[in-house]
Amino acid sequence: MPQIDPEAVFNHACATGYDKQWAEMAALRDAIHLLIRGIFLDLPKQARILSVGAGTGAEMLYLAQQFPDFRFVAVEPSSHMLQVCQSKAQEAGVLDRCEFHVGYLESYLNTEPFDAATSLLVSQFLLDRDIRTDYFRQIAQRLRPGGILVSSDLASDTDAVDYERLLQIWMRTLQSARIPEEATHKMRDTYKNDVAVLPPAEVATTIAAAGFHQPTCFYQAGLIHAWHAVRS
Repeated sequence: MPQIDPEAVFNHACATGYDKQWAEMAALRDAIHLLIRGIFLDLPKQARILSVGAGTGAEMLYLAQQFPDFRFVAVEPSSHMLQVCQSKAQEAGVLDRCEFHVGYLESYLNTEPFDAATSLLVSQFLLDRDIRTDYFRQIAQRLRPGGILVSSDLASDTDAVDYERLLQIWMRTLQSARIPEEATHKMRDTYKNDVAVLPPAEVATTIAAAGFHQPTCFYQAGLIHAWHAVRS
């Protein structure tokens, strides 16, 4: 279901500098990770976790350290990002509990069900709503009944009177985190044309339509929202 070329967008230079570029925004990431840890507390001791759009592996490596018996599958379409993820897993001493798949979810053919899945800042890049719903449906199909989904995306009602002010605050936050001003200006155009920034309620409806029960927004900071849902 590619709508962007991941090898071009997340190339070697991007992948090797990705963590450093976003280091000063880590507080937002860490807060989501802390909440995910709480959500995953009741999973089986040797739970299988699917990380879709794993990137450089931030949430997977955090969870691997918090839950020493969990096993992980990282699915990531950029080979460059996944190479960084794999190197970090080796450095963290968790490589033996991780499997790495370069590609999209539909090309991962192992049918063993997962206990939970994470999808952080991924589905927002799927502009077609039917394709976005199908993306979540593919995750649901790989979860056991009652399996948990945690998903985050940029979300907002772009027609709301306060959206422009919220966007300004978000851009200023990025600039304060040493993201170049020129880059934040480009992000404005990206949010309009290449990112499906939808109202949070619509994102929840999309997740529910894919086979999940009662998606619940458990986190919001700036434009980032995160949902917890259970496979129906």
